Amino acid sequence: MSRYRGPRLKIIRRLKTLPGLTSKRPKSRNDSINRRKISQYRIRPEEKQKLRFNYGLTERQLLKYVRIARRAKGSTGQVLLQLLEMRSDNIIFQLGMSPTIPGARQLVNHGHIRVNDHMVDIPSYPCKPQDVITIRDQQRLRAIIRKNIDLFQRDKLPKHLTFNSLQYKGFINQIIDSKWISLKINELLVVEYYSRQA
Repeated sequence: MSRYRGPRLKIIRRLKTLPGLTSKRPKSRNDSINRRKISQYRIRPEEKQKLRFNYGLTERQLLKYVRIARRAKGSTGQVLLQLLEMRSDNIIFQLGMSPTIPGARQLVNHGHIRVNDHMVDIPSYPCKPQDVITIRDQQRLRAIIRKNIDLFQRDKLPKHLTFNSLQYKGFINQIIDSKWISLKINELLVVEYYSRQA
């Protein structure tokens, strides 16, 4: 299944808040219309879909991340979220250089982002602690990123990141802690969903 390119507000109405998918919010409707009881079979796939749509992953990519997280030491759900949060497109989004993760993915794909002074054009590039994120030196690109930083500056920058707005330089201090993840999700349900699949 390919990456979702359809209407984003439709997904937001169904799955609620996904900070990486879009900065728009749906018009408030009367929620009494949709008060059906949520079945136990629906909860796990919905949590999985939240991860997929928020980070812009295909089903195959998410399954690959779950398999990597299973092999790693520690809680599988926590490791899965850390792997997704340390992707280069998500780091660009968290630094405020882009309003959404799809926008950050486009910046990375077009070769505008440098990690440790090496051009990175793969959005799934895994960033590590002590990495330095910079942009290509172009005046037009700096103006676009300045506008994004001014408009979409996050309330608080996560503690694992620091950003120098004068030099357009981000720094990864450490691996993210689960309390700094902006997406509200029960990652154990995602792991359960995939354990039933395999």
